[in-house]
Amino acid sequence: MGGHLSLDQLNAIFRKIPQEFDVLDENDIVVWSSMNTNRIFPRTEADIGKSVFEIHPGHSQKAVKAVLKQMHNGKRKSLSINITKNKMPINISFYSLHNEAGKYIGCVEVTQAVKDYQVKGSKWHNLIQLFFHR
Repeated sequence: MGGHLSLDQLNAIFRKIPQEFDVLDENDIVVWSSMNTNRIFPRTEADIGKSVFEIHPGHSQKAVKAVLKQMHNGKRKSLSINITKNKMPINISFYSLHNEAGKYIGCVEVTQAVKDYQVKGSKWHNLIQLFFHR
């Protein structure tokens, strides 16, 4: 890791970026969530300390359990899936977390809307955004 961030800077980053983050410990307990206004799946302080299975909808629990089991066993380091929610394409990525000794210490789940990514004309859209601040 390089550099140093203050707690104010770190909080500002997670309030600003449009992705949402949920961090689980080694027991699949939610220990931290970015609670910014961009969240697709709302979280509250009441969700901290709950099992990840308590905050995910029933229809996704089987898949979440399978992914986390693979991460616990060291068979998977990450997974990225695309879903649709309210006609909006969403990407959800899970990243296995390990300490310096290689021991599994948890998982971070990153969720973001992707409707503006990889769409027809996005190359031109990106160039326009670079030169014209809209």
